Amino acid sequence: MTIGVKKVSLQRTTREQIYLPAILEGLLTTARHFFKNTLTKGMGDVDTIRYGEPEVDVKDYYPERFRGVHRLMRREDGTVRCVACMCCSTVCPAKCIYIVAEDRLDNSEKGPESFVIDELKCVVCGLCVEACPCDAIRMDSRMHMPPSETRGEAVLGKIELMSRGTLSVAVQGGIGSDYRAAAPQADPRFDHG
Repeated sequence: MTIGVKKVSLQRTTREQIYLPAILEGLLTTARHFFKNTLTKGMGDVDTIRYGEPEVDVKDYYPERFRGVHRLMRREDGTVRCVACMCCSTVCPAKCIYIVAEDRLDNSEKGPESFVIDELKCVVCGLCVEACPCDAIRMDSRMHMPPSETRGEAVLGKIELMSRGTLSVAVQGGIGSDYRAAAPQADPRFDHG
């Protein structure tokens, strides 16, 4: 048995073949958006921010969920919250996060010897922030990546990332570098019985 094949010829009208109505429709849509945003300043869909003018506070224009450049958070004692668990570098689809872990001598948990993010490779997806179990990395800096002359300026190390970070208010990942010794009962991983 063979399958019956039905040939259907494409019947296009002259109007569809010359594409002129489609081009005019696209131009009309563009003109409508242009005049709507130009004539109704502040009421249109898109506002144009004039950078450099003193009365414009650019931070007011950022949406609540804006993802800016990365920053590393600090504990109360100034150490980085990162415990070098590699969750962020594992989940990153662009593979732009590079971490080298180090064991600390004071018997506390490990931390990053180096923590590098290549902002030119980053696709700003925010998966690294969601994957971090100890609130060490955030993208809520409300800053765009500044322009750079060389590629090396866009590769940010631990010092640059920590300079943007403030004291973290989260409690997972510990308070201070010796939080386990101070309150071992607060850590659910320890056997209390």
